[in-house]
Amino acid sequence: MTLKHTILLFTILIALPMVSQDTSSSVSFWNILKSHCGKAYEGSLALPEEDESFGGKKLVMHVRACSENEIKIPFYVGDDKSRTWILTMNDGILTLKHDHRHEDGTEDDINFYGGTASNAGKKEIQFFPADVRTQQMIPDAATNVWWITLDDKTFTYNLKRLGTERIFKVVMDLTKPIALPEAPWGWVD
Repeated sequence: MTLKHTILLFTILIALPMVSQDTSSSVSFWNILKSHCGKAYEGSLALPEEDESFGGKKLVMHVRACSENEIKIPFYVGDDKSRTWILTMNDGILTLKHDHRHEDGTEDDINFYGGTASNAGKKEIQFFPADVRTQQMIPDAATNVWWITLDDKTFTYNLKRLGTERIFKVVMDLTKPIALPEAPWGWVD
């Protein structure tokens, strides 16, 4: 390619409009979730039906802290207040991270794993494939895909480890707000 052709190609590329992703779906999802800020909901384990850690325990989510670019949702399993789902918005794309704490508030060794959506998703569902940090921290989780569904009645948190039988799903009932729970471990009221 000659210098003349290179300059012509460069000029054409600069003149082309930038292709931008339509982020209206993720923004709609974000706004719907944010409308629940300050509310708590009870739910149930849907999958796996027999689970020692979650089965038969009271499951509560509290959309506790919302800012322009971050939503923190503590997730309580019985008396265990160690988990918080953290969603962030960056240029219309959502990221899901998991914050795990000990009862004294210190971080768990396995903490802040998760992933970033590869696109804007849909207003009722967002997918989060495991990121590099997660793969390095938890090698078996390299094929994890988390997803959250959201509609007028339910919020579901889901996990599938592709290539394995591992699957997890909790369904939270958004039609019946409950009394606000105590602060999760590591938070100060």
